[in-house]
Amino acid sequence: MRVLFLTPWYPSDTDAMSGLFVQKHVEAVRAQGAEVRVIFSQGWRDTWNQWRAIEREGWLPDVVQLNVIQKQGLLALWLKRRFAIPYIIIEHWSGYLPQNGQFRQMSSLQKRFYQRIASQAEMILTVSPALQRAMQSNGIEAKAWGTIDNVVDEFFKFSEFRSKHSEKKTLLHVSCFDEKAKNVKGLLRAAKMLSERRQDWSLVLVGTGVDYRDVRAYADALEIPEGLLRWTGELTPQEVANEMHRADALILSSRYETYGVVLAEAVTARLPILSTPVGIAEEVADLIVPQEVAVSKPGRFAEFIETILFHQERLDKKPDCSERFTAERIGQHLMDIYDSCLHRDI
Repeated sequence: MRVLFLTPWYPSDTDAMSGLFVQKHVEAVRAQGAEVRVIFSQGWRDTWNQWRAIEREGWLPDVVQLNVIQKQGLLALWLKRRFAIPYIIIEHWSGYLPQNGQFRQMSSLQKRFYQRIASQAEMILTVSPALQRAMQSNGIEAKAWGTIDNVVDEFFKFSEFRSKHSEKKTLLHVSCFDEKAKNVKGLLRAAKMLSERRQDWSLVLVGTGVDYRDVRAYADALEIPEGLLRWTGELTPQEVANEMHRADALILSSRYETYGVVLAEAVTARLPILSTPVGIAEEVADLIVPQEVAVSKPGRFAEFIETILFHQERLDKKPDCSERFTAERIGQHLMDIYDSCLHRDI
């Protein structure tokens, strides 16, 4: 089977992490025997030029996978009309979510474009049911809906039982430090409150991003006792996995997520999870902290953190759900969908 991926996000020399989840879908499908080409572009002219180069080689896809509805959707629509090639959409974009609101701010013409591209797809796969509901609330309709997980690397899997290495517990936070979405300051306020009650813990903050310096300055202003915070900057996926294997709990304080791949990684690492009710959190987290608590009630948030760190049963008895996020399972799922598209039996 020949599959053409269209995506505005993909790892590159300038940003090795952007669209990594798309690349993992590509690799998962290739591992199932598909021949895959990728057009990575954010502009229509470049998209068309890349397609023309592929077409000159005499290569035509059997099915097209459009990753997020955007300008490349014009190519998917054209290929369907010109060659009767079906396309599916995998949607990751948070702009549909009410907490983000970008879709609602679009012009009527832009919204109609999105709705047109969506309506002609054989299927729309979202990375969480919440994202599907948000799309539908914005007037996006589809012939069929489904969900798809992101792939988690095998090295995140932690097969040994965690043992008590020291009296000091380690809390882990991983994010892109976009404060509007990630609410890292809310986590830091809670950490400050917890530090006033006890200091037998530490918080490791992994990542970097647009608000990284501002968040670091905010943490300094809070005067959290020395030694309780450790900032790693950006890490490779393998290094993130290593941090998860050493940690006692993961915390996600986000205002919104469409998926939350760090949650899937923590499940694979069999790490206890405390999260706001975003993305797939309500399916996989051990403890859910209400959104208003994470944002504006640091004392209550600190109590949730203390519970996940000091009062929860250890992971020895937590079921292993890591198979849900394997490349083999997700690749086969996508291949089944492609096959259904070709036989028109979705």
